Amino acid sequence: MQKILDALLTRTVPLFEEPTDPSYGHAPEERTVAEVLEYGFVPLDKPSGMNSFEAVDLVKRLLNVSKAGHSGTLDPPVSGLLPIALGSATKALSSLLLGPKEYYAVMKIHKEISKEEAKAAIEKFQGLIYQRPPIRSSVKREVRARRIFELELVETDGKFYLLRILCESGTYVRKLIYDMGELLGVGASMVDLRRTKVSGYGENDGFVRLQEVYMASEALKRDDTKTLKSVVFPIESAMRHLKPVIVKDSAVASLCNGAYLAIPGIARIDPSIQQNDNIAIYTLKGEIIATGRAVMDFNSIEESQKGIAAMIERVIMKENTYPRSWKAAKQAL
Repeated sequence: MQKILDALLTRTVPLFEEPTDPSYGHAPEERTVAEVLEYGFVPLDKPSGMNSFEAVDLVKRLLNVSKAGHSGTLDPPVSGLLPIALGSATKALSSLLLGPKEYYAVMKIHKEISKEEAKAAIEKFQGLIYQRPPIRSSVKREVRARRIFELELVETDGKFYLLRILCESGTYVRKLIYDMGELLGVGASMVDLRRTKVSGYGENDGFVRLQEVYMASEALKRDDTKTLKSVVFPIESAMRHLKPVIVKDSAVASLCNGAYLAIPGIARIDPSIQQNDNIAIYTLKGEIIATGRAVMDFNSIEESQKGIAAMIERVIMKENTYPRSWKAAKQAL
């Protein structure tokens, strides 16, 4: 996996760049065991037959952490990516709901038809669709719009169709397949479902099995931190779908206390940022500080010397990780 900071540098351009103080913080890959478990992300490959709560609880107990959470519930029969965050990293979970999700689904039609007829009907569901959540869902059963970004017929075998679906968060794939069957006039049902991507994180980035979490927990008893880091990744690795802003050391503490991001505190920035874009704010070492929303676009930020560039929505980094620069300035007077 590419180092977090290297990836951020390729996506950003300098604004008011300056060096970082090595006395504070750590690059995500160099965190201590306690920090790994505080800002950790487990891309769990959830097996079928287990609900999401059970999977999170098992990971929590194996790693002996006090806090863990997941993003995007998977029903017990569904397998695939269940993003689990540990400690303070749980504050970043809501940002994963902003990006699309990818699924591979097996659809069974109730009466055999031609592949061409099926494909033509399936393609009609790409784009904006309307769904009413199923009766068993935990949300209010109101019709809502969801976007299907990509819909691909991968393979067919008689009445069975393998579909790849890239869709907006909150899309009910089972209902999508039911509606396809209604359009075809023969009926259809979902017989298998696997999630392969959440926001920017997918199978190519590496999933972790429960057996591997168990092995890491046993290795940790022997002070084997290498095995732990092969299972618990930095939460930053799951936030690539957000546009990055890197700030100076002097701005970190104020952001951790909920201050707005002012332009003079920016060291590097994604040049594609537009007003109202969702952003992730990092230190010069590549550590996530917070998520927020851009108040100005890149051109306005670049042309200005002062002003508020972004509003903070979720602070992830703990207070006192970096020193308070404003306190030092007051003592100097």
